[in-house]
Amino acid sequence: MTDTTVSAPASGSRLGAGAAMPRAGSRGTGAAPLVNNNYRLLQVVLFWAGAVLLPLGLVVIVLGWYGAANTPYEYDQISYLVSGGLLGLGLTFTGGFLYFGAWLARIADDGRESSKRLADTLLVLADVTSRAAAVSAPVTDAAALPVVAGDGTTLHRRDCSLVAHRDDLRPAGPDAAHLTPCRVCKP
Repeated sequence: MTDTTVSAPASGSRLGAGAAMPRAGSRGTGAAPLVNNNYRLLQVVLFWAGAVLLPLGLVVIVLGWYGAANTPYEYDQISYLVSGGLLGLGLTFTGGFLYFGAWLARIADDGRESSKRLADTLLVLADVTSRAAAVSAPVTDAAALPVVAGDGTTLHRRDCSLVAHRDDLRPAGPDAAHLTPCRVCKP
């Protein structure tokens, strides 16, 4: 079995020296465990109810056909058709819908779990980047000059990842005070 944790850095870590951070691809317990697991119980109940009712309905249909095929009287055949055919068809459709509901519950469970893992990973990433930004001192260079892209109303640094690929950058000039600062590069 593979290791599902990575040890956190000991210096300045909020988690502590011996704490472990979850890996992005692990399916273990995350940083925020779920409190209520009723949806997993619902998934299991729907699965087993569908798994029982679907073949039971098919068996009832076959028994209704067998009964109707082995009687020469029309009034007996109609009762077999109603009790075996229609009841079996109802059981089969009900079992199929319950089985489909179990599949949907599983998809919802997977989505819920992956969104929790993504949120936890984003929180860890935000914490790491904020620590890295606090440690590094700002350096003034030519790449950090304030610019505007085209006729935009947002003030960027020249090295901002949102406008670095553009060819229509111009210096901000005297109207820089009236422009909205970028939330990514924070000029």
